Amino acid sequence: MTARLTPVARIALAIGAAGVAAFAWGSLVERTRWTLRRAEVPVLPAGAQPIRVLHLSDLHMAPWQRDKQEWVRELALLEPDLIVDTGDNLGHERGLEGIRRAFEPFAGIPGVFVNGSNDYFGPTPKNPFAYFAGPSRLRRSAKRLDIEALHGFFAELGWQDLDNTAASLDLRGTHFEFFGVDDPHKGYDRLDLITGAIDELRADDPLGEESWLDETPQPTARPTVTIGVAHAPYQRVLNSFVNHGAQLILAGHTHGGQVCVPGYGALVTNCDIPRKQVKGLSIWRHGLRSAFLNVSAGLGTSIFAPVRFACPPEATLITLVPAE
Repeated sequence: MTARLTPVARIALAIGAAGVAAFAWGSLVERTRWTLRRAEVPVLPAGAQPIRVLHLSDLHMAPWQRDKQEWVRELALLEPDLIVDTGDNLGHERGLEGIRRAFEPFAGIPGVFVNGSNDYFGPTPKNPFAYFAGPSRLRRSAKRLDIEALHGFFAELGWQDLDNTAASLDLRGTHFEFFGVDDPHKGYDRLDLITGAIDELRADDPLGEESWLDETPQPTARPTVTIGVAHAPYQRVLNSFVNHGAQLILAGHTHGGQVCVPGYGALVTNCDIPRKQVKGLSIWRHGLRSAFLNVSAGLGTSIFAPVRFACPPEATLITLVPAE
């Protein structure tokens, strides 16, 4: 005679089965459900041509992840005008092999980049529940990665390093100024260097837009779009970027929460950004100033936590258009 399950046992069994199904979906399906998110940001001068910006972040690449590499390669068919890479490209000591394969078609397309912590250090096993106690910390056992080789490859592509510095580009008739910081999650950001980097950049460009710090406007200045770039969107960084005149800020790091609850959203952000801004396009306000903020949910996961739920991996194609 078969024993009958009690109501409590039935509920426990149903919850367990749902958990197994959710984990299977997150690890076997959604983790590789690559998604292209599109957004439009009105920051260009009147009459300017639209500009397509491909925002890539958090690939956490391992050499055997061929499907991810091929999907990223196909993004070149979008013919972006600019690539912005917000770090955590490497996910294995041989991760550069996969990055080379994935980014090879982008050679010759202008680009800018900043470092994430996983460009410096390899992944280590972690207790996922520890993220509820606050942002993750570096373990002493983490292996040093070859970030110099990564930078060398980006230089081959023609991309500019924005770690604690500034750079400028002219794209389709519009002048852009970029500034960025090294990884804020590990405290490598030097926000104190931004003003000097911007001033030095403009000193080398007599037609550049006047700094908001300048007391006397320059009548010969041309319209300029200013973009701030960081890996981790900590509030101190976002506030500083807004103070320095950023009209658009691009960041990654959060993985969009990685494991989310449908109808509720991310459970953790791995930094101090509000949960509602953990991914996607929003407005970041600080005092009387504001900027568009795009936080990428990223394309990868740690090889020790290969799961996503209600938060598919993504790249973003941002079309910049004239402001109203």
